[in-house]
Amino acid sequence: MIPYATQTIEEADLAAVRAVLTSGWLTQGPAVPQFEQAFAQVHQMRHACAVSNATAGLHLACLALGVGPGDWVWTSPISFVASANCALYCGAQVDFVDVELATRNMSVAALSEKLQQAKRLNKLPKVVIPVHFAGLSCDMAALRALADEYGFALLADASHAVGASYRGQPVGSQWADISVFSFHPVKIITTGEGGMVATNDAKLAAKLELLRSHGITRSAALMEAPPEGPWVYEQQDLGFNYRLTDIQAALGSAQLERLAAFHAQREALAANYPALLAGLGLVLPEVPKGYRSSWHLYAVQVPEQNGQTDRARVFHRLRELGIGVNVHYIPIHLQPYQRRLGGFGPGYCPNAETYYRGALSLPLYPTLRPEQQQEVAHALKQAISA
Repeated sequence: MIPYATQTIEEADLAAVRAVLTSGWLTQGPAVPQFEQAFAQVHQMRHACAVSNATAGLHLACLALGVGPGDWVWTSPISFVASANCALYCGAQVDFVDVELATRNMSVAALSEKLQQAKRLNKLPKVVIPVHFAGLSCDMAALRALADEYGFALLADASHAVGASYRGQPVGSQWADISVFSFHPVKIITTGEGGMVATNDAKLAAKLELLRSHGITRSAALMEAPPEGPWVYEQQDLGFNYRLTDIQAALGSAQLERLAAFHAQREALAANYPALLAGLGLVLPEVPKGYRSSWHLYAVQVPEQNGQTDRARVFHRLRELGIGVNVHYIPIHLQPYQRRLGGFGPGYCPNAETYYRGALSLPLYPTLRPEQQQEVAHALKQAISA
């Protein structure tokens, strides 16, 4: 089976992990801040807070931005459910903004129209969570302009977009209040599980660091009373155990050093696909001028005929042929839980639903060999013509 994605582990990764295992610091040691500093530097951010996974990062980001009961949070329907669940964890209500068919990212036009309606109804969102689908940045300058006009915070779900760029700058560097990245094994770099919350705002960074570890501080300068001794700590907020271990951070640092190589390999593979898939009638992903995708996914669309697609048949046939395709994503607003909460249903985000009906993620990862990519294309031709 050729998987749609897999991690890339090399001797440098193993050496980094072995070094931590013999260092005496398996967790809460120096490897975590070292990883945070390196990640922040690569993404041109002032602050980075490592966490146990990106879902935890999104949750902490919502809390740091003050999301709570009575608030509205809007996000994209084309994402994993965590992009909405993070707001629900805080007691907020969630709504969805449709996507652009070309990029599969949040539509600026749809958001603008929805904001105008919400302003009339006095139901503006406190936070909007755009999702950089497949590693392609949303139009963050346009979203930032709307955030400034309507007064909401911009929390970017950059789980797919480690190292991606927009207008010549790394994703997360300028436009969003907070950006959250994922290090799941199928992502651009991995820590096994893990995530990073990045911001340029020192107050938000301090809040994130406090909440990630039970709301506890050991800093005498931050305590309400002078500490009696070095054992003293204060719980100043209701936080969580969302820490990343030193073992994971060491792996992440080693992977981060090869980020440029990973990107080059992914870009080369993505550049091969259009010629390999020519004549099949598939809708292929696009990268607008001024954007650089991290190519976490290579998501195509099986064409529709009379409003229907053969995606399910093509999917099953490819699996039979040993090609581990996947689908990203079932629109969140069509999930039973969301439909019960918000009254959502078919037709609520028509572009997202159109994309989903034909969505198919093809294998793409740095160690995918050219002959395997040709095998993917050959199997896809067989599956479509069957």
